[in-house]
Amino acid sequence: MTVHPPISGPVIGFLRWGLVAWGAFLGLCLLKFGNPVVLDHQIPPPASLSEALADPWPLRWAYGVAALLVAAGIPAAWNAARSGGLGLRRWLWMPPLLWLAWQVLAAGQTVDASLSVPTLLQFTGIVAAYGAGLLLLSDRRRLVWVLAGLLAGLCLCLMRAVNQRTEFPQMRAALIEGEHNGWTNFPPPVLLDMERQRLVLTTNGVRIANPLILLKLERGRVHGTLVYPNALAGAVLLLLPALLVLVWQSTREARPFTRRAASGLLAGLGLVALAWSGSKSGWLIALGMLGALAVRLPSVRRWRWPLVALVLGGGLVAFGLRFQGYFAAGATSVGARMDYWSAAAKTARDAPLLGTGPGTFQRPYARLKAPESEMARLAHNDYLEQFSDSGLPGGLLYLAWIGAWFVLAARRSWNSADPLVTAAGLGVAAWFVQGFSEFSLYVPALAWTAFTLAGAVARITARETNPSATPPPSAPRAS
Repeated sequence: MTVHPPISGPVIGFLRWGLVAWGAFLGLCLLKFGNPVVLDHQIPPPASLSEALADPWPLRWAYGVAALLVAAGIPAAWNAARSGGLGLRRWLWMPPLLWLAWQVLAAGQTVDASLSVPTLLQFTGIVAAYGAGLLLLSDRRRLVWVLAGLLAGLCLCLMRAVNQRTEFPQMRAALIEGEHNGWTNFPPPVLLDMERQRLVLTTNGVRIANPLILLKLERGRVHGTLVYPNALAGAVLLLLPALLVLVWQSTREARPFTRRAASGLLAGLGLVALAWSGSKSGWLIALGMLGALAVRLPSVRRWRWPLVALVLGGGLVAFGLRFQGYFAAGATSVGARMDYWSAAAKTARDAPLLGTGPGTFQRPYARLKAPESEMARLAHNDYLEQFSDSGLPGGLLYLAWIGAWFVLAARRSWNSADPLVTAAGLGVAAWFVQGFSEFSLYVPALAWTAFTLAGAVARITARETNPSATPPPSAPRAS
């Protein structure tokens, strides 16, 4: 076997700053690239500094930065790939490559290239992010470098969500007052900006407050800097476990009060944002995570099952009380999702080989949906949409990828001696479960982050169970 020289100190230093930059980029994505790729054409470039700070950015701005970061990491990734000892099963890296190749084939016969081209770029970014995690994030220290930037991004996103809780009622009152007063309470530039954001519509020559916006503001469901409340819930499920462990471990030298305050503040922000997002699936998945953690805690081994019963029972009671109005109204979002899923299944049946093209669910759905159903651009199920958009092979390859990750990486992370690896695996697993009722695969901020962490968990746990996969001595040591 050819023996390659260990990675030198300057290369390690360059890699460190590259991974810190990647984490900062993913944190920026949480703030500015939280819209689905199929809606990117509706995101105009900001016209001023204030708009740049407050509004989302067009996704093409992210591609250039991502390409530079990926290019900068290619030498280290190539060294890692050719040095051997990764300890990775083929099931962890072959399905994503085959899945992406099949997406290219499906895009070749798409019913709408304007949707498939940006979706294909999104999927390429997902595979690149996963590959970066597999090849570069080989130990917990490198994972920490990436998580540092994500911590900053998530905190800003959560703070925005908390602020929205008080802003939404004020905004709704201002819109209603503006409509009653002929919009004289707003300066002309502000009114034009509100029209650009579709807060105000013009109907028969009369400006009115957008009824859909008024309804959303009345519900008070916060979304932070992401496209809608369930996406915010996905970000919390994905990142909060690992970031809580990161903050707790990083502040071990601080005073006990400071340590508890930092961890408590992050936990409070995350849980409040999750509750105020109004995400039913997010609430239930979070309950499952808490129950799983109760089983794992060694300090409560004797009382683990009563504790699990208490957590799940109390959580379900609180869930019923929190959403009793939703169920009394007929659980409308569940009915809507059943309509989406039925249309996706019919589309997969009618086009079983290549589907209708990546990201094109809205085209067959416009034809198949029930007359009373609202229009949807995505199927609200990442797994079903693969079958609809890229046929039976595309759907099966995606299921094989995620299934292999659960079997070969998530299971190992659960048994890891490192709480950070366990927490990262738990967050990614929760995000994949949420994919059965959401479209997070098509949101760059969430998907790129989730698959970076998925690759890292797969690589670190493979190294933990395979001594031959240990990096050379000059690589950063796990702390």
